[in-house]
Amino acid sequence: MGTSNPVAAARRRLYGDGPQWTRTEGDFARISLPRADGDALRDLLVAERVGTVVEIGLAYGASALAIGEALWAAATPWHVIIDPFQTSEFSGAGRDVLREAGLDAICRLIEEPSSQVLPRLVADGLTADAAFVDGSHRFHEVFLDLYYLRRLVRPGGLIVLDDLSLPSVAAAASYFVTNTGWEHLPTRNTTRLRAFRLPDPPVEPAFRDFRPFL
Repeated sequence: MGTSNPVAAARRRLYGDGPQWTRTEGDFARISLPRADGDALRDLLVAERVGTVVEIGLAYGASALAIGEALWAAATPWHVIIDPFQTSEFSGAGRDVLREAGLDAICRLIEEPSSQVLPRLVADGLTADAAFVDGSHRFHEVFLDLYYLRRLVRPGGLIVLDDLSLPSVAAAASYFVTNTGWEHLPTRNTTRLRAFRLPDPPVEPAFRDFRPFL
């Protein structure tokens, strides 16, 4: 996409000035990925040379810009973002940030629940190099996200989760680590994110091989 990268400038503006609109005072800082964690996410994706990323949860666009910065130099970048609340709860704030950064051409925003969208993407044959998950934190919804993402992300690819400190998120991830061979991938810097590498070839255990994960 060229050598000039306007996404980095857009990220600096977002963290420096904040979004033009927020739901409540302090909401951006409360729910958005901290800048240092965004840097860690960007660096991880750059190191993996990803081209296609699926993201769940847009909100104010902080994590999407970090992903966009990583994708900017990719030969064929593609970023699918799922957020059913972008218009109804965030008044398009994240969408506006993506447009400001010049990412419109490489992004597809789908404003529907991930439980409906991800099965369609599987049926459409999409293959991603990585996924970033920061959507619903209910256990059953996180579990569904991860179930479908392990079919969307290529063998050997990455799934990165935010908020693994929450028991519901940690429990969902623990199943796949314990039963399907996901491996924790350490990051160079301390971050609240957790990255997992999918096995290659994929692991599909027999039902008799189930191992308790809590």
